[in-house]
Amino acid sequence: MGTVNVVRVVSLHKLSWYEKFYFYSIGKGLWITLKHFIKAAILRRTVTIEYPEKKRKYSTRFRGMHTMKRDEQGRERCTSCFCCMWICPADAIYIEAGEVVPEIQHLHPEDKYAKKFEIDLLRCIFCGMCEEACPKGAIYLDGPGEMATDSREDLILTKERMMQIVGGPIIGERQ
Repeated sequence: MGTVNVVRVVSLHKLSWYEKFYFYSIGKGLWITLKHFIKAAILRRTVTIEYPEKKRKYSTRFRGMHTMKRDEQGRERCTSCFCCMWICPADAIYIEAGEVVPEIQHLHPEDKYAKKFEIDLLRCIFCGMCEEACPKGAIYLDGPGEMATDSREDLILTKERMMQIVGGPIIGERQ
């Protein structure tokens, strides 16, 4: 069986005299710009939001910043099982486990706890897989949406900062 050469003849669209000089395309673009100018300047319809004074309403499905929850006795829910760290596709979570000693037994319900728990928001893609993977319900993405900052260090969330963020209920289940 031999190779078959397929030749496809393409005929180009013949441009009219006004398309050749691009006046038609330039006119279309200017008309769109003029419509937007009339809406903004004359009819006073603004597209932008005056951010610090007015804030956008977020959807009910919005995933905000990470928060960590406590149980009903005020103890940390995180038992350092590493499920959230392993499932994170962006590798944004770092956990260092520690053994519970008798002095801090009242703060942790299990034998081990997260001595160091960090989430790098510069790497995080806010997919919510860490929230779904957590068997104890310790981590949620229900914090505020404003994350603007002047330094990169502020975008690394520690366990202590995640417990201070006001999102949903700090104690108890997610609403």
